[in-house]
Amino acid sequence: MDMGIKRLLNRGVLAGWRWLDRAGEITPGTRAADGFGSFGSGTSIGFPVATLMGTRSIHLGSGILIGRQVTLSVGYGPDDAGIPERGLVIGDRCVIGARCSLVAHASIELGDDVWFGQDVFVCDASHGYQDPDLPIGEQFGGHLPVRIGSGSWIGHGAIILPGATIGRNVVVAAGSVVRGEVADHTVVGGAPARLLRRLEPGVGWVGPRGDVRPVLRGHFGEADESGFVSA
Repeated sequence: MDMGIKRLLNRGVLAGWRWLDRAGEITPGTRAADGFGSFGSGTSIGFPVATLMGTRSIHLGSGILIGRQVTLSVGYGPDDAGIPERGLVIGDRCVIGARCSLVAHASIELGDDVWFGQDVFVCDASHGYQDPDLPIGEQFGGHLPVRIGSGSWIGHGAIILPGATIGRNVVVAAGSVVRGEVADHTVVGGAPARLLRRLEPGVGWVGPRGDVRPVLRGHFGEADESGFVSA
């Protein structure tokens, strides 16, 4: 192909994709946004989406940024009449990275200012396995609500299992698998996730072997006068 024609086609394709990107974005006032239980001001869902299901049970706060190819779903299918009124609730100013999946059946709730990396998976139900004659995919497990506290960061590729309760300002390291309860102001990582560091007022960020990192303030980690937290 002639290089000039190739450049022209490339320019046209990229321009068309940028137009689709803008036109396909879900924002307040669009028909797709009207199908949600609530859809806050300044919130957007990138184009293209992966799956949107049970949107009347999904409630989005304001100022949320949701990336491309994200799945937001409630229930076992588009015709599931038994979905809860508030199956998936996302607080204000959250960021959900590309290709994340939030799959709710009873309740998944994110506080304000929760940030996800890419490819994070969160679900509040799993499969059973104890009937040896029934396919695993047809054995539905119990519904265990998931909570993620305000200000927390969930790293790339993390998996949040049914029943997990993650506190405020928690760091979940990339690739971690989280179950159970995670306390406020902690850093966890691994599969299954374990405690890597916790905040001790008046001391700092303490590791499992007693090593201490100072408290830093501000967006870029500027040290205060003491480097520690007041009791």
